[in-house]
Amino acid sequence: MQRWRSVLRTPVGLTATLSTGAVLVLAVIAPILWTDDANAIDTGNILAGPSADHWAGTDNLGRDILFRTLVATRLSVELALAATAIAVVVGLLLGAAAFLLGRRSGRLVSAGINIAVAFPGILLALFFAVVFGVGATGAVLAIGFAGAPSMGRLTQTLVAGIAARDYVAAAQVAGVSRVRILVRHILPNVSEPLVVNATIGAGGALLSFAGLSFLGLGVQQPSYDWGRLLFDGVSSIYVNPASALAPGAAVLVAGLAFNLFGESVAKVFGVGAVGGIPTLAVSDAAPAADQAAVATPTHAVSDVVLDVRDLEVSFPGPHGPIRPVRGLTFAVRRGEAVGVVGESGSGKSLTALAISRLVDDLGRVDATRLELLGHDLRAADTRAQRQLLGTSLAMVFQDPMTSFNPTKRMGGQLAEVARHHQGMDRRSALARAVDRMRAVRIDDPEHRTHQYPHEFSGGMRQRAMIGMGLMGTPALIVADEPTTALDVTVQQQVLDLLAAIRAADDVALVLISHDVAVVGQVCDRVLVMYAGKIVEDLPAADLSAGARHPYTRALVAAVPDMDTDLSQPLAVIPGRPVDPADVPAGCAYAARCPLATAQCRTDEPPLTTDPAGRRVACWRAGEPIDIEIQDREIDLEEVEAS
Repeated sequence: MQRWRSVLRTPVGLTATLSTGAVLVLAVIAPILWTDDANAIDTGNILAGPSADHWAGTDNLGRDILFRTLVATRLSVELALAATAIAVVVGLLLGAAAFLLGRRSGRLVSAGINIAVAFPGILLALFFAVVFGVGATGAVLAIGFAGAPSMGRLTQTLVAGIAARDYVAAAQVAGVSRVRILVRHILPNVSEPLVVNATIGAGGALLSFAGLSFLGLGVQQPSYDWGRLLFDGVSSIYVNPASALAPGAAVLVAGLAFNLFGESVAKVFGVGAVGGIPTLAVSDAAPAADQAAVATPTHAVSDVVLDVRDLEVSFPGPHGPIRPVRGLTFAVRRGEAVGVVGESGSGKSLTALAISRLVDDLGRVDATRLELLGHDLRAADTRAQRQLLGTSLAMVFQDPMTSFNPTKRMGGQLAEVARHHQGMDRRSALARAVDRMRAVRIDDPEHRTHQYPHEFSGGMRQRAMIGMGLMGTPALIVADEPTTALDVTVQQQVLDLLAAIRAADDVALVLISHDVAVVGQVCDRVLVMYAGKIVEDLPAADLSAGARHPYTRALVAAVPDMDTDLSQPLAVIPGRPVDPADVPAGCAYAARCPLATAQCRTDEPPLTTDPAGRRVACWRAGEPIDIEIQDREIDLEEVEAS
């Protein structure tokens, strides 16, 4: 209301609001007050000019033009609003097609939108008017369909921006269908710019409808709107110019009022006519009736929570498939914490997305085995499988601010998980949310459930995100860089919380991080990834002193500690990570490795397992790295280039 008051204080805002309100009021009361006067025929006063009795003169039947213009307000506004509604609905369907159908099928719709937008709107309206026929109904459909492409383009842009957010991925993990995500979690967040553009579009529709009626393609006698009155008035313009001036002025004033009002609404919402707004983070799930369908695993029950064998993720490229993840094999057991480390682009997060079935439509996920609690994640997407992912897998994303809906209270967002997964009523689900907030050490959870995300600190939002994952009974938590956006103190609190949850409920944890020190502190076992492959798998206790792969040792050496000599340059890994589109032959790390030989550059080392169960992929695993050789490899020019 404060923003609206500030807009009303401006001359344009006040004028737009009053004029739009006047047009709408006139549309309601004019037919009630003046229909009889507008239809009264006076054959003795045909085509009369303006006078005290007829301020705008009369038409060819002696009917008062001013009264007819006032009465025509209702039909003109109704038809314009109907056409706008059609444009909005069809535009929403077109704009959401890429999200609902997937990228491949959505491309066809997008191409159609791009072609339609290239044509002027009036040409499209004339084309559709011919298709749908002459008359008010045909004109409404014509103008509605002509305005749909621009609305579709706007919707497509807004939906694409929001669909890339973490909360959408969280909803997909929770088992929400794309239609439900769109209706409940995306469209509410794009409503403001759509309302603004629909309001402005109503003014354009009003002008377009008047144009079609003026051309004889719109409203037909005996009905009349402003365009029809203008058409009739032009025929007698030389006898009575006011016969065309009155309906023309009405079209101009009403169209200008709607457009200015749309701009005022944009200022109230704080967005432009094609602007964006905050995003939504709500978890959801498939109906609880499907729980029985996932109760029986396809394999014998064991302590293996996640079983991954020969996992590959590929995307189409200009010269063939690009494989950011190349043949990963590992397992995570109940209660075990496995860390995944590596530089950016090594495939860590993409591995987590593949496990959670969140790789986008262009990506292809292949594996000899990919199972969660014995259930095959390669199977077709069904409600039962979404239910499995929603109850047994919890995702903790990097940025907690984009994981919650800024327009909804925290308690309601957590409670929604329990309502849909466990069939709880609203009261019981809210009580569960309070309990889970307390479990993740949020003070005064009864009060906090009624607050919005912006009222939580970064650490509290991250803990609430973990609490959302605990609304069910997860067997596996996948935490993708959960502490990156947090300061050191809060980071330790979140790590302690994850460790406590794992110990209390025997939950398996996959922790993805760039920070080798964090992984060594929290995890039992560490997977080191480079160029989409696991190059070493070793116990976390051996990470500092027992690593055998040169890349693992370089990662550890790059982390400063209390014994680091501050007078010397910090250790770095020379060169740059491998481009997934151009992986060299042999060992992918050979170009950066001080131990590399000719064999390393031609033959790819296999991932071998030693008697202790540790795995490493290196031809010279465990060999000491000569400090002099390493110093020669790392010079300032190469460091700056990397």
